[in-house]
Order: sequence, then C-alpha cells, then structure tokens
Amino acid sequence: MPLKSGVCGCCGALRPRYKRLVDNIFPEDPEDGLVKVNMEKLTFYALSAPEKLDRIGAYLSERLSRDVARHRYGYVCIAMEALDQLLMACHCQSINLFVESFLTMVRKLLEADKPNLQILGTNSFVKFANIEEDTASYHRSYDFFVSRFSEMCHSSYEDPDVRTKIRMAGIRGLQGVVRKTVRDELQANIWERQHMDKIVPSLLFNLQDPTDSGSPGCEKESPAELTERCFRELLGRAAYGNIKNAIKPVLMHLDNHSLWEGKSFAVRCFKIIMYSIQSQHSHLVIQQLLGHLDANSKSSATVRAGIVEVLSEAAVIEASGSVGPTVLEVFNTLLKQLRLSVDYELTGSCDPYCNNKTTTDQERQLQEAVIKTIGSFANTLPIYQRAEVMLFIMGKIPVPGIYPALGSPIAGRMIQVMLLKSLLQVRYTLYSFSNMLAALPSSFLEPLLSFTLMEDPEIRLLVLSILISLIDRHQNTHKFTFLRSVILSDISVLKLKVDKCSRQDNLFMKKHGQRLYRHIFLTCSEENSGRSHYQALYTLLALLSVELANEEVVVDLIRLALALQDLALANDERLSLYNRCAVHALSAAYLSLISQLTTVPAFCQHIQEVSRCMCVCVCVLEGEVLFQQFQIAEVLGGSGYNIEILNTPFTPQITGTDTTHTTHTRTHTHSPAEQITFETLKNAIVDSVNGEEQEREKRRLVVERFQTAPFEEIAAHCGAKSSLLQSKLDQIFELTIRPPPSPSGSASQGQTPTRSVPVYEMKFPDLCVY
Repeated sequence: MPLKSGVCGCCGALRPRYKRLVDNIFPEDPEDGLVKVNMEKLTFYALSAPEKLDRIGAYLSERLSRDVARHRYGYVCIAMEALDQLLMACHCQSINLFVESFLTMVRKLLEADKPNLQILGTNSFVKFANIEEDTASYHRSYDFFVSRFSEMCHSSYEDPDVRTKIRMAGIRGLQGVVRKTVRDELQANIWERQHMDKIVPSLLFNLQDPTDSGSPGCEKESPAELTERCFRELLGRAAYGNIKNAIKPVLMHLDNHSLWEGKSFAVRCFKIIMYSIQSQHSHLVIQQLLGHLDANSKSSATVRAGIVEVLSEAAVIEASGSVGPTVLEVFNTLLKQLRLSVDYELTGSCDPYCNNKTTTDQERQLQEAVIKTIGSFANTLPIYQRAEVMLFIMGKIPVPGIYPALGSPIAGRMIQVMLLKSLLQVRYTLYSFSNMLAALPSSFLEPLLSFTLMEDPEIRLLVLSILISLIDRHQNTHKFTFLRSVILSDISVLKLKVDKCSRQDNLFMKKHGQRLYRHIFLTCSEENSGRSHYQALYTLLALLSVELANEEVVVDLIRLALALQDLALANDERLSLYNRCAVHALSAAYLSLISQLTTVPAFCQHIQEVSRCMCVCVCVLEGEVLFQQFQIAEVLGGSGYNIEILNTPFTPQITGTDTTHTTHTRTHTHSPAEQITFETLKNAIVDSVNGEEQEREKRRLVVERFQTAPFEEIAAHCGAKSSLLQSKLDQIFELTIRPPPSPSGSASQGQTPTRSVPVYEMKFPDLCVY
C-alpha cells in the first residue's frame, strides 16, 4: 500500500499545473461548494499565464461533461461557478478560445432535460453576455442559443412554477443574445429575419400569456413584465435598416393567432413599439402597418378594424413626424379602405371567391375606425399640411357630373358621407390661422359649398359642420347651442371671444362673402331640413358675425336675415309650415344677435320690440310682428353704415359651378310669389310632357341617322360642325389679338394699318420684360 500511494503521488506531481489547480477547486463533498482559496490561485495563474486559459477551459469542459453524464450535479454547479469567475476576471486576447469552451459547456447544460441545468446554463450565459470583450470574434455563432432560448420561452412543463422559471430563463437568454450581438458589428447579425422570426414571436407569446400574471416564489417580476422590458430593449437598439425585420414578425404573430380582432393586445404591442424605437424611425412602423392593411384588404372587417385601430393609436403616440415623407399616401390608403368597405357593405362579401361574408354592422364599425384614424393622423400634422390633406380629401369626394359613375347612387352617396366625415375630423382644431384666404382657398371652399345644394340632408348638415369648425377660431361654437336660447336681451352672458377683423379677413369676405350668403339662403330653402340644420345655420351666421364681420359684412348679413324673413312669408308650397316657422325663427334669432353686436341702440330697440310682439302674436305674422327693412336702414344709416345695398332686394343665383357640382339645380329668386292656379298647373304639366316627347323624338332621329346614313354623309355632317367651331374660335382669337402700340401714339392718316400680331409674337425691349 505505501508503494502504491507513492506511485500515485508521483503521477499526480507529473500532471500539468493548470489541471492540478482546476482539480483543487473541487471539494470532496460538493455541498461544501467551491474552494475559494484554490479558486483565487487558479485565477491568479490564468492572469499570469493567459496562454493557458484555453486549456483551463477545455479541462473544465471535460470535467463538466463527465459530471453531467454521471448526474453529479453539485460538481456541475461548481464548474460553472468557476467558469463565471474566470470570465469576469480575464479580458486578454486569448479569451476567445476560452469562450468557445465556455459556450460548449453552456450548450451542454441547455441540452440537458433537467430544468435546473437549463436555468444554470442560462444564468451563466447572461453573465457572459454582460462582459465587454476586448477583441472581436469573427467566427462565433449564436444560432443554437437563439433557437434554444426561444424554445424555452414556449416551455409547457407540467409544474406551473417550474414552467414559469424556464420561460423566464429563456427570455433572459434572448436578452443576453441581443446584448452580446448588437454591440459588435463583426459578430452574428441578430437582426436577420431567421433570428427575428424566432425571437419576436417568443417574446410576444410570453407578453400575451394570461396564465403567468403573478410572480412565483422569489421572482421579482412576472414573465410578461420581464418580456416587456426585454422587448423594449430589443426595439430600442434597432437601427433604421432593422425596423422592418423587427416589425414583420409582430404582424405575422398577430395574424396567425387572430389577435387583431381583440384589438387590446395588438394596441398594447404597438404602444410598446412606438414608445421604444427611436423617434426618427416611427414613420417606418406606420408604413409597415399601412402595407399590412393593404395586404388584408379582403380580410374580415374585424381584422381590418383592428389594424386601423392600431394605426390610430400609433399616430397619437408619435405626434411629430410619425407620418414621415409620404403624408398623402397615408390618407390615400385610409380613403381606399373606406371605399372598399362601402363596396363590401353593399355586396355583403369581402372576397366572393373565398365566400368571406361580412355584415353592415361590422363594416360600419370599420368605417368609424378609419374616420377616427384619419383625424388622429391629421392632428399630428402642422397646419399647412392639414390644409393640403383637406384639399386631397375634397378631391376624392365623388361629385355627379364630374367623377365617373361609382356603380350605384347608393354607393356614391355613402362615399360622399364618409369622406365629408373625414373632412370634419381633419378640421383645424385650436389653431390661430390668421390668413383665412390661405386656410380656405377657393379650390377647397367652392366645391365644399356646392354640397350645401345636395338633396341629401345628412350631406348638407356635414358641410355646415365643416364650415363652422373652420371659421370658429376662438372656440365660440358651443356658446350658440339651441335656437330657443339665443334670443337674449344681453349677449354678454355668452362671454364671446371677439377680435377686430383683420385685413386678411376683409379680403376673404370680399372674395367669398356673396357665395357664402347665397348658399346659406339656398340651404334654408330646402324642404327636408330639420332642427339640426337650422341650429347649424344659426351658428354659422353667428360665427361669421363674430369672426369675420366688418361694417360692410354686417349690412350684408342683415340684408340676408331680412331675405330669410321674406322667404318664410312667401307662398312657397315646397316649404312646410314647420320649415317656414323655423326660417322665421332663425331670422329673428340672428337679428337679435347682430343688433347687440353692432351696439346701435335704435337698431337693438327695434329688434327687441318686434321680438316681444312675436312672442305674443304667434298666429299673425304681419305689421309690428315683422322686422321692417326701411326702419333698420334708417337707424343704421344714421349711425354711419352704408345702407345702399340694404335697399336692394337679395336675389341669390346658382352659378355655373354650383350647377356642375350638384345633383339638382334650382334658382331661387327673392320676389313676390306667383299666384298658382289650376290653369298654371295644367300648363306646366302639358309643357313638361311636350318637352319630354320632343327630346325623345330628337334622340330617335339622331340614332336613326347614325344607323342608316352612309359614312360619307355622317363624315360631312361632323366636318361641318368642326368647321363651324373653328370659325368661331378664329373670330374669338381675332378679337383678342391687337396690333403693337405705335411709338408716335397713333398711325398717321393714309398709312396702311399694320397687321394684327399675336401677343406671343411681339418683340418687347429687354427693359420691359420681367
């Protein structure tokens, strides 16, 4: 026995020093833990001889593999603790070889079927991930760790506490992989699609799982909380070129698990995304969502509504620059979804080839979501861009006679309503746009006003609401609520915010005032107007008086109010008794307001006296119960107002533009009503029938000519028309062309008059050309 012992001792002395130092850190009983004194000796040796570090790692790896195979898990823990301490202490160039041994051991633990070993390996990897290496690694791969940690995130272990620990270990492992790879461009690109397709769904799975809301044992946070923190860190490190690969798996996960329909989880995900990424990259997320919405154009209404809801929330979060450079493209996509939704609602199917049915309620909810989203995006834009968006939407509204047929009048009407509601959402809110000419250019105002002549009462009410929101720059709208409460003896209780009319306001009213008055009058003449229409008209008149009225505008508005009084008294059978009473009440209420705004005592007194008589004598509207034009003109003229126009009857005419833009054209002339008798009705019916017959006969002859006449005759007929048109154009051009001015003033007598020279052929001196 002594001889044998001596031989063993001799052989042990022949072993390499690094192996003896490694063996000495393991105690006889693994429960005693790492021998700290010997661990300090091993660490000092590794620092003194860094070329031995790779051998130390290889030997530790060999021992760990043997202990795992023999189920000596106490020694496994000691080996991993030693590796962790060596990693933390050594930062030399030789550490790369040691790291390979370390990662081999971590991989061995992660491949084990014991949860404790998996968690132990994960913890060691996380410690390693937090170490900043002095030298980069050109060949190191983390593919296995991405796959294994992602698998652990989906653990279905029977014991819920153990399952939660495994999932949290997987989340921390993915977090470590991200930290380790994003720091060094020479290492594996973690942003590649193959990696993101594993990492992102694994995180979303734990973010979504409702069963792990608590924190078991000694854990400080739940898997969902840890996942959110890891997800935010991942997104915060994403550069411009990596956003797409990071967002695409989120969209696919929400698709595959039908999570758009619930909305709440999808909204939560993208709130995390929008708050985590760098602000200058926000528009990329918006573009990804818009593209995904287009790709799901034939999906169910609930899916499309979920995507639109997420878009709305994303726009609210990033209030500056979220739309990015393609502002109009955003609104074009949303308006396209509105049109598709209208088509689906009418046909009852999103995709007839796939038998994908839809309902009216579902499509209406989607349409409301799209309109809300349009408003959310608009509120993130500066004022000048909102004006561009409003012009863009106005150009998309189908107008009969200008735009192609939209399949059916019902579809056209629905799209008109939807786009007008969108305009109402894009309106300027709480802004101080002093230049009304820029805020309401003719290219926007004229087509908008033309819709006040539509037969559809809902469309007219929407247009009035849009006008009110655009003109109200001081938030006075809510103070003009109901007609029954606006005939006040003292309007100071309204606490109106009134500023002096600016030069730009005067120019605006000078250019557009008469058109506004005409459309207000014609809207009052519609027989299917209701209470809300007259309330909106009163508010619009009141806002014009508060926001844009100078002395000239005041006289014009009073003239309009008196014309409305005459309209209510006229023998117009199109207006019911209710409409006539409502128009008369509108006139009285507005005159009460404008009289107090003008602060002309005699004017106020006359309006108040008539209003009191009106309240008593509601049955007979004549004499003292009516506002007298001559009396109002007299008191205003005495106060310095120019009353010349007030003495001219108000005669609204529908212009050519209005005729083009409206489905019905009626010219209202403010004149005494024609006496309607049986004979006039009979003549009107006969004339109408005769006119229709003549028109049908004319069309028949034209069709017959083109069907039976020879080609030469048809060509000659068309050529004659063309020659006539050309001759007329030549006459017009001849009238517009003038000879160049003579330096001596006029041509001398007897001289041949110079030939007419077109303007574009004239030669001007250089000093005269700008």
